[in-house]
Amino acid sequence: MATEPDLGPDSTEPKLFSARLRPHRALSHNGFLILIGLVGSASFAAGLAFWMMGAWPVFGFFGLDVLALAVAFKVSFARARESEEISMTCSQLRVRRTSARGEVAEWVANPLWVRLEKKVHHEAGIERLYLVSSGRRLAIASFLGAEEKASFANALLAALDTARRGPLYQP
Repeated sequence: MATEPDLGPDSTEPKLFSARLRPHRALSHNGFLILIGLVGSASFAAGLAFWMMGAWPVFGFFGLDVLALAVAFKVSFARARESEEISMTCSQLRVRRTSARGEVAEWVANPLWVRLEKKVHHEAGIERLYLVSSGRRLAIASFLGAEEKASFANALLAALDTARRGPLYQP
C-alpha cells in the first residue's frame, strides 16, 4: 500500500532549481604575479633607458603605470568574491546575494507570482534578466554573458513552469 507524502511544514520540498553564480576571472593569483612581474620588468627597463638619456622624471611615471595596473587587478579580485545563489522549490524562490565585502541580501518570493523579464538587444542578445513580483524588480545573473543568460533564463523558466504546475508526487 502506498502512503501519502508528508506535506507538513517540516517536510523538505524537492528543489526545482538551484544555481550559484560567480563572476568569471580568467587570471589566477599566480598569473597576476607573473603579469605584474613582466610589466614591472618592462617598465623598469624602459624607465632606466629614459633615465640614462637624462629624462629621469619619466622613470617615476613608468612605476605609476604598474601601480595602477596592480590596483585595478586587486579591485577585480575583490569583486570576484561576489556571488548570487538562486534556489527554488514549489513554494519558494530565494535569491541570496553576497557582496565582495561579505554582506548578504536575500529576496524571497512565491514562484507562482514571479515573472522572468528579459531585456534583449537585437544584436547582442539578452542584456539583463529581472525577477518581477508584487511590484518589485530584481536584476539577476548580471555576471553572465548573453549566451549564458539565455541558457540560464531557459532553465529558470522551465523551473517556474514546473512550480506553477505543482509538485508531482508519485506514491
